[in-house]
Amino acid sequence: MTEPAWWQRGVIYQVYPRSFQDSNGDGIGDLRGIAARLDELVALGIDAIWISPIFPSPMADFGYDVADYCDVDPRFGTLEDLDALIAACHARGLKLLLDFVPNHTSDQHPWFLESRSSRDNPRRDWYLWRDPVIDAEGNRCPPNNWISDFGGSAWEWDEATGQYYYHAYLKEQPDLNWRNPEVVAAMLDVLRFWLDRGIDGFRIDVLWHMVKHADFPDNPPNPAWTPAMADMARVLQRNSTDQPEVHGIAADMRRLADRYTPERVLIGEIYLPVEKLMDYYGRGEPEVHLPFNFQLIEAPWKADTLARLIADYEAALPPGGWPNWVLGNHDRPRAATRVGPDQARVAAMLLLTLRGTPTLYYGDEIGMADVDIPRERIHDPRELNEPGKGLGRDPVRTPMAWDASPNGGFTQGDPWLPVHADWETRNVAAQRRETRSMWRLHHDLLALRRRHPALSVGDWLPVTGSDAVLAYERRDGDDRLMVLLNLTDTPQRPDLPEWARGLRVLLSTHGDGDPAQLRRNEGMILG
Repeated sequence: MTEPAWWQRGVIYQVYPRSFQDSNGDGIGDLRGIAARLDELVALGIDAIWISPIFPSPMADFGYDVADYCDVDPRFGTLEDLDALIAACHARGLKLLLDFVPNHTSDQHPWFLESRSSRDNPRRDWYLWRDPVIDAEGNRCPPNNWISDFGGSAWEWDEATGQYYYHAYLKEQPDLNWRNPEVVAAMLDVLRFWLDRGIDGFRIDVLWHMVKHADFPDNPPNPAWTPAMADMARVLQRNSTDQPEVHGIAADMRRLADRYTPERVLIGEIYLPVEKLMDYYGRGEPEVHLPFNFQLIEAPWKADTLARLIADYEAALPPGGWPNWVLGNHDRPRAATRVGPDQARVAAMLLLTLRGTPTLYYGDEIGMADVDIPRERIHDPRELNEPGKGLGRDPVRTPMAWDASPNGGFTQGDPWLPVHADWETRNVAAQRRETRSMWRLHHDLLALRRRHPALSVGDWLPVTGSDAVLAYERRDGDDRLMVLLNLTDTPQRPDLPEWARGLRVLLSTHGDGDPAQLRRNEGMILG
């Protein structure tokens, strides 16, 4: 057996840099702020940090509209600050991952400014330009019915050159043409630039969006759509996403990453059904190491549903495919909001005891929930474009609270988004002092993962339970552990298999526990 890679054993921690730690009082988090908090992350017990985009950007979509892939936005610091952060992480045994945004650039990127300057510019074909369709009444119409993920047509008219360009997101985020070999070469050069500087891997933004159908046919209508749903859901994105050619590009990225030592990791953001998700491991050549598995974010919080989901995912993995799990991120409601504060503790135990690589979203370790954002302080273009549909992402991107000082110690200035109301008690410093806090639970779970390889790289085996209790075994050789999770607000008596009846409680979400009796909202690890 080969030794598991660091990204198989470890836990990834996502930092949203605007909201993690401000070092200069401008109300926006930055790279020096992240560096100042590294020892806190070491104390928690994580292994790698993934930071959302820090590249130069007009911030139409808060960094996901990149104007220069090989520099740092002044709001976050300098290239030297990033080099220092890489070195500081490595000195502490931490890995550092960047957020790579290859599907689209900013409309202020020099490539796009050249592309839209004239039809015969050498970079015209670096983006997706199409002639209009003229309807029966002689009206100019977009080339097809594709809809932006942020609402409205995905085509923007350019008066100067008389064509539309395609944008899967904001009009300020034109999509690159990944069928153009020059684009592929340029973006591989970007990856090489950062790998050469010591970056340990990348989370690849919207990987499944990168290639579109060559003929741009209409997307079929979604028969399940209702006006309460997002505008993008009016059609099924059959022709605008998940095209076969994307797999060759992912394989190119993997070949590049595999040339570097120590091992680098590629993580793909892919919102697709499980059977499609598996393709991104690579059916022929290897592709991304970890196609993000978002099922825990979207699934009903019921024991039987989750048991079936986990088993089906494990069964679907291709040979050599390593599982991964995500409970929260910068786009979706926080776990404490989705399942409630009591079940958020059980959810943390689930995330950190399943087989595979977990990704932990900043603030979840102290139980942060979604924050109500006053209308005048809304920043997210998705909420501004489709208000009232619950699509806004500002509530999950609010500042981290480190201590009981003003603004939770995040900034000495005015924070770009409001801090959660209970920051004086819900903060890292306070919870580090408490023996049964959410932070302490995460710390103890991460420590237990290190002591018991069964919890990180061991086998996962389902255990017959009930519709209230999710139960499974983790096994590595002779090391056998039982995980029991009560997903209800009522006490439960677990039906333990014979081999587990003599085990003791290694960790409970309630601090102590009795294997014969699961209290309400209690998770327990036996060993």
